[in-house]
Amino acid sequence: MLITIEGIDGTGKSTLIKNLKDQLSDLDPVFTREPGSTWIGEMVRKGIAENINPVSEALLFTADHAAHLETVIRPGLGEGKIVISDRYSDSRYAYQASTLKGLIPNPMEWMKNIHRGWTVVPDLTFLLLIPVEDAIERLNRDRKHHEHFECMSTLEEVKNNYITLAEEEPERFVLVDALMDPAGISEFVAGEIRRRAEIKK
Repeated sequence: MLITIEGIDGTGKSTLIKNLKDQLSDLDPVFTREPGSTWIGEMVRKGIAENINPVSEALLFTADHAAHLETVIRPGLGEGKIVISDRYSDSRYAYQASTLKGLIPNPMEWMKNIHRGWTVVPDLTFLLLIPVEDAIERLNRDRKHHEHFECMSTLEEVKNNYITLAEEEPERFVLVDALMDPAGISEFVAGEIRRRAEIKK
């Protein structure tokens, strides 16, 4: 079973993943992330830091996704593992729909078409939602340097793109109030993962 954790920057995904590692240790899930699980992911982060062309950035993200599928996702699923990814393809659909706006007609559909036919669609996606103002406040508190898309206008667009994705596939997405206590969030998500895993047996 493939489970993904999504949301704009500042929603608390990293904290949730950390808590899930403790709460789900008995299930021995595979924890991974995009970008960064492959060497291409490190190139993506370098490209973001250097503020490369948005099309180049989008295709680097896609290349990392392809490598991630080959080296982590498919092997883990093939072994019958629960695979939990911090960000996945929906991040690209949501973020690149914003960063590619004005460069490519209907950029979200363009990104989806690039992935269509070879990606693995998650079984379950937890979408952490938070007012953008609160997300920015958290980012300002926790980081000295921001990436180019970590600004109010872009994150507002990205959040709306995520909501659009969730409305298109309500059976896959679980919406989570990211303003809740982190312990409460992780307890809810862990419980839902256990419930879905039991159903899949």
